[in-house]
Amino acid sequence: MFYDYARIFVKGGDGGNGVVSFRREKYVPEGGPNGGDGGKGGDVMMVVNSGLSTLVDFRYRRHYKAERGEHGQGKNMHGGNGENLVIQVPPGTVVRDADTRELIADLVADGQRAVMARGGRGGRGNARFATATNRVPTLAENGEPGEEFWLEMELKLLADVGLIGFPNVGKSTLISRVSEAKPKIANYHFTTLVPNLGVVRVPDGRSFVMADIPGLIEGASTGAGLGHQFLRHTERTRLLLHVLDVSGTEGRDPVQDMETVNRELHLYNPELASRPQVIVANKVDIPGALENLEQLRSALPAGTDIFPISALTGEGVQDLVWKTIQTLDSLPVMPAAPIEEVRKVKFETKERFRVEVEDGVYVVSGKEIDRLFAITDFNNEAAVKRFQNVVRKMGVEELLREKGATTGDTVRIKDLEFEYVE
Repeated sequence: MFYDYARIFVKGGDGGNGVVSFRREKYVPEGGPNGGDGGKGGDVMMVVNSGLSTLVDFRYRRHYKAERGEHGQGKNMHGGNGENLVIQVPPGTVVRDADTRELIADLVADGQRAVMARGGRGGRGNARFATATNRVPTLAENGEPGEEFWLEMELKLLADVGLIGFPNVGKSTLISRVSEAKPKIANYHFTTLVPNLGVVRVPDGRSFVMADIPGLIEGASTGAGLGHQFLRHTERTRLLLHVLDVSGTEGRDPVQDMETVNRELHLYNPELASRPQVIVANKVDIPGALENLEQLRSALPAGTDIFPISALTGEGVQDLVWKTIQTLDSLPVMPAAPIEEVRKVKFETKERFRVEVEDGVYVVSGKEIDRLFAITDFNNEAAVKRFQNVVRKMGVEELLREKGATTGDTVRIKDLEFEYVE
């Protein structure tokens, strides 16, 4: 089964916790702190594997979580880093943040990789907090939580040429004749329900990849007839072969069909409508087709190249192949992303924290506050005091007063509530 869409959850590994520890050795009555740091959590990353062709694996597994970092230990032993989780995807995979629809990565080149969710930093052990005035620190940090996201994945086939047109115009027959692709062929609409790829080779050794895009219909740009699933596969093609049925056996008007399909391309993506096209008049072996072909010629602008063929008998197909590869030679190659680690750089707000009033409760939130909360061990009195000092230095108390907080009001940070005292 061909799957070209998936929605998955990814989470980087949490960082390991730092540890509170002191030297306890014979003849060393007041050993200093030696608590080690926690290890970094593993990253979740995607890597392109050219041996894959669909997103079917993500139908059965939707949650991916990297390994957390190991906790620190005494004797200044740091915890090991968590293992990265590598997810293999087929070339042509586009990854977006499911909530914001922001592009994270466009993975097209074999071996290209992208970090989807970074692992959290390991917490610092108490040895890191020793100072000249605090020689026996009794606090350590918890590890930071790893990033987590819901992702949307779309597969857009990598092909030089896309066959477009209404259902049952002969696209599958054409690709089966010029390549080794073996699509299902039958004389009824929507025989082809999934895109098919085929490599077309010419005698001089050149070749190109052709994609048979399932039949488009009016309304495809809004999703009619699974239009969105089909139209996305035209986006990477350099050239479109617009296949028309000029036999008239189904009472269709090839000029109207061409206008309808081009209109749907424009509504879906205006750039697609301006993509170079070669008009392919198919089924000329059927009686009456040549008369319809002349009507098609007269309806199109003078000088428009029309290639009359019969995909069934092979008439005119070789000329079409030569025309296609000559046209491709004059078109620029779609630039591939560099084979290196890439990742979306999120816009970071300069707002360190904010205070909002919800049902009489002053709620403090923000990335810095959330991070500080996550690394604080609230079962440790020294860690709690440090949390309070850092929050005060950040200016949280001043903002609370500006928002109208008075002694006795409830303040909430994450799931921690306390009474405000001026």
